[in-house]
Amino acid sequence: MRRLNRKKALHLVQELDAFPKVPESYVETTASGGTVSLIAFTTMAVLAILEFFVYQHTWMKYEYEVDKDFSSKLRLNIDVTVAMRCQYIGADVLDLAETMVAASDGLTYEPVNFDLSPLQRIWQRTLLHIQSRLQEEHSLQDVLFKSVFKGAPTSLPPREDNPSQPPNACRIHGHLYVNKVAGNFHITVGKAIPHPRGHAHLAALISHDTYNFSHRIDHLSFGEEIPGIINPLDGTEKISVEHNRMFQYFITIVPTKLKTYKISADTHQFSVTEQERVINHATGSHGVSGIFMKYDINSLMVTVTEQHMPFWQFLIRLCGIIGGIFSTTGMVHGLVGFLVDIVCCRFKLGTYKPKDVSLLDGHVNNHTPLITENNKH
Repeated sequence: MRRLNRKKALHLVQELDAFPKVPESYVETTASGGTVSLIAFTTMAVLAILEFFVYQHTWMKYEYEVDKDFSSKLRLNIDVTVAMRCQYIGADVLDLAETMVAASDGLTYEPVNFDLSPLQRIWQRTLLHIQSRLQEEHSLQDVLFKSVFKGAPTSLPPREDNPSQPPNACRIHGHLYVNKVAGNFHITVGKAIPHPRGHAHLAALISHDTYNFSHRIDHLSFGEEIPGIINPLDGTEKISVEHNRMFQYFITIVPTKLKTYKISADTHQFSVTEQERVINHATGSHGVSGIFMKYDINSLMVTVTEQHMPFWQFLIRLCGIIGGIFSTTGMVHGLVGFLVDIVCCRFKLGTYKPKDVSLLDGHVNNHTPLITENNKH
């Protein structure tokens, strides 16, 4: 009984077979069919390999929403070298809430030489070249997002030589935590001192002849510091000929959430415009000599997500390639064969002539007698 049920089930499954098998004795192979099959299989293989490369490719999706996080602190990462001695300059932050953040809270003053070593100069030129390419090709930013932690850090490489001359500059580097409001990070003459009505810098005992705010910004970023990401001011170098000169950078910060297959981080992108002028009170150019970075935070937040083609979509596209090529080449081969048959038949019909009839007497006659004498009766 069980064997009978199995036979019925097997017979039912055979009836549902959508791929009937043709006996080998009924199959006719031709040279043209083999050639078309070879071309079709080669095309299938090439397109399948290209489709696999497309499946491996990823792209960045940008989404925008209102930034509702206003209570957290904003991290400011800074690495600036100023062509003045460390005891002559001071750095701090003053925001719109009249909150002053002193540089002693997280910044380090390090005496260094302002001139770069050959290796450091190559690094800076490479960084400036990348910056120029980023301004022309905005899609390169997506490449940097996807390749984080892949290359070496973008910080200035250490000096490989031991200079004999004493340090003539000051490197200010580290990070500060500031309020998420507009503010002003500045480096100017004299150390910052607290003041009930604001803040001030003790610069009365410093001669104007020692002012030199030539500077190099090795790194400036906001939020979580991510190796491999190049920011707009990285590698910037300004040389001042006049002593009393003000350098201003106006920065607009955009909060950014980065979600890739390698990293998930909360960082900030920013755009910057810059201006510089000589301080001369006699000509009406008032102000304070120094480096001023005025930043403002955008109310929109950008979420950058790395996306990938789903595996099911890759299978559908792959099946479409194989089935489409197989069906198309079959129809093209049948159509070409049909046209060849028509042309050959017409050629044969156009050259057809009736055969000559040989008579019994040995003569050749191509005429058929209409009536014979025997047929009269």
